[in-house]
Amino acid sequence: MRAPDFNDMQGLARFGYGKLTEACYPLLRIRDAAAARAWLAAAPVSNAEFRKQPPETALQIGFTAPGLRALGVPDATVAGFSAEFLGGMAGETSRSRRLGDIGASDPSKWRWGGAGEVPDLVLMLFAKENLDQWRQAVQTAPWNEAFEVLHTLSTSDMGDQEPFGFRDGISQPDFDWKREKGKADNTIVYSNIVALGELLLGYPNEYGKYTDRPLLDPAADPSGDLLAAEDQPGLRDLGCNGTYLVIREMEQDVRGFWQYLARAAGDDPDERYRLGAAMVGRTVDGEPLIPPPGESIAGVDEAPGQPRNAFTYDQDPRGTRCPFGAHIRRANPRNADLFGRPSGPIAKLGSLLGIPRPQFGDDLMASTRFHRILRRGREYGPKLSPEDALQPPPDGDPSRGLQFACLGANIGRPFEFVQNAWLMSTKFNGMTEESDPLLGNRAAVGDCPVTANFSIPREGEVPHRLTGVPQFVTVRGGAYFFMPSIRALRHIVRSG
Repeated sequence: MRAPDFNDMQGLARFGYGKLTEACYPLLRIRDAAAARAWLAAAPVSNAEFRKQPPETALQIGFTAPGLRALGVPDATVAGFSAEFLGGMAGETSRSRRLGDIGASDPSKWRWGGAGEVPDLVLMLFAKENLDQWRQAVQTAPWNEAFEVLHTLSTSDMGDQEPFGFRDGISQPDFDWKREKGKADNTIVYSNIVALGELLLGYPNEYGKYTDRPLLDPAADPSGDLLAAEDQPGLRDLGCNGTYLVIREMEQDVRGFWQYLARAAGDDPDERYRLGAAMVGRTVDGEPLIPPPGESIAGVDEAPGQPRNAFTYDQDPRGTRCPFGAHIRRANPRNADLFGRPSGPIAKLGSLLGIPRPQFGDDLMASTRFHRILRRGREYGPKLSPEDALQPPPDGDPSRGLQFACLGANIGRPFEFVQNAWLMSTKFNGMTEESDPLLGNRAAVGDCPVTANFSIPREGEVPHRLTGVPQFVTVRGGAYFFMPSIRALRHIVRSG
């Protein structure tokens, strides 16, 4: 069994570079393949090795499928990547519909990533300070001959808050870097520890399987850059220690969000914050609406002074504490494979057969462990407090939002599934006529013409239902990238 080689993987898979508070992401088009390969061969890509002295800067690189082809990677090799990566985020109308990219978020209206505007690669530049100097420093010859800058994604530092004003970045999966987990069969309790193969290609995932990726004949790797595939040692693994990167530019209507809540709350400030917390699933300070479970959760370490993250929804089966439709409950239901925590073989068999009958809606959700992503997003635009958001916008009010980024060894099962089945779906957990209160596009879905509601269950009472919830988030661009390992990058550079 192979131990992960941190020297071979790009650092973003292990570090969020949170102390490098300045960042930008140039989206590039390849002008000249030979010049691009020459620049990439010398690019100071940061690896995932821990350093006692934290870095002052970092550089990460990801390629789209067209970008790999533009560099001269053979079509037969590129064909080994996933169908989602090859098709692209905006490459199919059906995919756009599943992701909720319709209406104002339709790719035809994007700033980048739509037809004719797909970049070949992205650079992710991070710096503790003097970002412009770092950007100039990496643009060494033959940069100008190699690339055209299609667009640059800017970021800003809002501390530990996202643009709506809520504490963010609290919950992340704990990947099994030591590979001690093994395959789990029919789990009965939620765990935050996730198989390494859910993050990196070349390792077993939660199914105990190796995700498809390009495996090459040794003759196609004459320089011996690539590692042997763990599951097929006779072949060389182009994906090993690499991962997929999803980037979406998401504009947030912060004023619209808080002004809608103010109207719904009858201008009661406390009620406004309560309704906002119900939509998110946490208070603005990051505290979950669910009480402590009284037991630890594997892979969750509670740090003093930090918002609580050791909780599940087992003690809130009716959603009266945290509504079923709250954003964090949709994004991560924190469930297990079998409902009701059955113990013993007979009870487990009964759970598989639906005996006893699960809570209504439980059987409409897949097990969380197969759908986890590592989030690496950054905010952009100026910070706007909830109180200031209630005021009319000034002339030239700048846009603000999130440069959403996530990593995973599979695009379809974690990211696209969560986006389609949990966030955009009007039938999540047995609900109807409502999608995610933050990310939903409010467009009609199939036989459900209304999706602009939000329900807050109440013990012994009729649920409190908010209606006419506006669209608060609009997608302005996006693409799927492959972040190769250091070895694979070396192979890609030589493959032309």
